[in-house]
Amino acid sequence: MEASLRQSNVMQRGLLFQQPSPLKTADGVPAEAGLAASFPVGSGTPSEGSDDRTPRRRLLDRAVTGGLAILDQGLISGSNFLIGILLARWLMPGQYGAYALAFAVFLLLALLYQCLLLEPMTVFGGSSYHNCRREYLGRLLRMHLLIGCVIAIGLGTAAFICYAQGSDTLARALAGVAVAAPCVLLFWLARRSVYLEMSPGEAVKGASLYCGLVLGGVYLVYRFGVLSPFAAFSLMAVGALITSGALFLRFRSIVARGAAAPGLLEVWRRHWNYGRWALGCSIAGWIPAYSYYPLLSRFAGMAHAGELRALMNLVAPVEQTLGGLSLLFLPYAARIQQQYGKGKATQLANRITLLSIAGTAAYWAVIIPLKGPLFRLMYSGKYDSVAYLLPWVALGSILWSAGYGPGIILRAMEHPRLVFIALGASSVMTLLVGVPATYFLGLWGVVAWGLVSSNVVALVILVYLLRWKLRSSSAGTKNIEERSSSPREAAETYVAN
Repeated sequence: MEASLRQSNVMQRGLLFQQPSPLKTADGVPAEAGLAASFPVGSGTPSEGSDDRTPRRRLLDRAVTGGLAILDQGLISGSNFLIGILLARWLMPGQYGAYALAFAVFLLLALLYQCLLLEPMTVFGGSSYHNCRREYLGRLLRMHLLIGCVIAIGLGTAAFICYAQGSDTLARALAGVAVAAPCVLLFWLARRSVYLEMSPGEAVKGASLYCGLVLGGVYLVYRFGVLSPFAAFSLMAVGALITSGALFLRFRSIVARGAAAPGLLEVWRRHWNYGRWALGCSIAGWIPAYSYYPLLSRFAGMAHAGELRALMNLVAPVEQTLGGLSLLFLPYAARIQQQYGKGKATQLANRITLLSIAGTAAYWAVIIPLKGPLFRLMYSGKYDSVAYLLPWVALGSILWSAGYGPGIILRAMEHPRLVFIALGASSVMTLLVGVPATYFLGLWGVVAWGLVSSNVVALVILVYLLRWKLRSSSAGTKNIEERSSSPREAAETYVAN
């Protein structure tokens, strides 16, 4: 589920309270060691001193670390993807539409959680609270308990209202989400905790356990003839609870007690100060991504929402991959920003953007020629009539991936409000173009007009805002240096500002 948050995406960060050091990275490794030195494989603390690895060895370590992150995300998303495919094959279109709508509602609420807990955790856990990560996690667990209860009560109330109004299928799906949401969100928190230790290998172990539990449970439920959206969400809850316990125990064993624990109110204040803009980003990002499910249900019927979900299932591998990489890119970009300023941000943004565009384009170059056989294999012929829309879905996906790099850098620079501006403009485009297109053109209007136009607007504004912020930051640094009468004074002025 987590990587379905594109935005998310995505998958919105901050770091102002540590003095930058131009000599070493946050792990004590010389700057020349690069990304590989900043992301050691395993859970141990990087050793101090020079990095004497060969360039080939550094490249290999970098590839292994990134590969483990992608594998972790792939296992989680693969299980959710297979559940979606199985439900599409075995449920009636109306039931699958209810599942898609309930899943979209869950993602909206999960985005709020991600903004207030997970995204600030990724930044602060690697910077301000780096020396008290164990105690910091304890505060986050208390916050999770409160937020999880609010989400469960809200979804349960929505399910009761739907049931009272006669929407029994949707009510059961929402009840399943009410059970699964707090458990799945706890699992996300546990996964992020091991990433604070730069240990994607531990996350892979947890993902393997979760994948086995959920898929094994789905198979058993299907064999007994009781597979439904509620059953699927309940199995996710069970798998998430068991895996969360295992990951938290592992985190406790590899992280020793640190400095004095930050107060709960302090942690909440800092998370809120950062997360309020990320919260706006999430809501603005949900509108162009998931508002079409209720719109299609209202204008064309629940079955058409299921058709849209069948198309978007093929976008999931791209989103999952980039979502997994963001767990590595974001802390690294935050550290680079903290220690070297904005000068390195442009180079990093370009590399991330090229990587995301190339990977997304290569994926669709394989999928589109096989769309006919692939739809028949995945959905047993149920959704063959909408396979022709897949190239439009691919175009929207590539445009979205092009904004991935600028979004990562702006969040690492502690400017989620700029990301909010871009996503807000995308939401406005959804309302101005997407809603009328959905009403008059149905599913074709959603994918050919709504998704593409909103992603174009978000991409253009993200790139513009990143370039503007980098130029303004460079100009500010230059003015500071010109006003200083000595190198020592310039350094002191830089740190003070």
